[in-house]
Amino acid sequence: MPDSTLSAYEEFAPLLEIERRRTVHVLTINRPDAFNAINEPLHRMLEEIWRVLREDKNVRAVVVTGAGAKAFSAGGDMGMLHRMITDLELRARQVAGARTLFNEVINFDKPLVCAVNGAAVGLGCTLALLSDLMVMGENSYLADPHVAVGLTAGDGGAAILPLLIGMMKAKEYILLGERITAGVAKELNLVSRVVEDDKVLDEALTLAESMAALPEQAVRSTKAAMNLHFGRAALGVLEYSLAAEYTSFSTEDFRDRINGFIARSKAK
Repeated sequence: MPDSTLSAYEEFAPLLEIERRRTVHVLTINRPDAFNAINEPLHRMLEEIWRVLREDKNVRAVVVTGAGAKAFSAGGDMGMLHRMITDLELRARQVAGARTLFNEVINFDKPLVCAVNGAAVGLGCTLALLSDLMVMGENSYLADPHVAVGLTAGDGGAAILPLLIGMMKAKEYILLGERITAGVAKELNLVSRVVEDDKVLDEALTLAESMAALPEQAVRSTKAAMNLHFGRAALGVLEYSLAAEYTSFSTEDFRDRINGFIARSKAK
């Protein structure tokens, strides 16, 4: 049955779907045929959705997940990244949007649980790392392949991962772009729960409902206090890395790699 309280979210459909499950609102990234990769309109929606959720008094906690069973989010859409080589207006808009998205999520004052059902890559990885609690399926993984494709790790990985696992390990995963499997994420204390793949959303809902049942002001203010660690340490790094990422879209290394990816995908 349609929920009239969700009418404010209709403008985000179908790329972002909002569903209320008891005390929790589920936000689903909905491009399953594209591995939930983030294109221009979806990126703008991800920048804007947090303000709407924050102002909605019916929202006590949020779970973010990806549609389908293939991926949480494969990160930036390859077509969009290719367009950003020559379209400087688009490039400037997306880099500014990445800053907005990072700040919106880190300042979102309600409990946020990420249900990682598959690959969480690039911006998808950053979104997962910025959540309050994270549930991963046994076969899911995190990865930030910016450097591997010729880009500065600008949309959050270089800013946030060293604070979570230490500089040496962060350099290993950011510079080499290697996958952080669910098992490794557990060893690194990056994940709250690792469960069977088909139980990811249920476990995330359970955690979100537990936080939604707690005293609201105490939860929000405590979350804000802890996120000050991130805000104070990460924002200067974010400004530098985003500026450097803007420049790296013009490099020959990136052009060669993105053209190679697109050629291989068309050949399949």
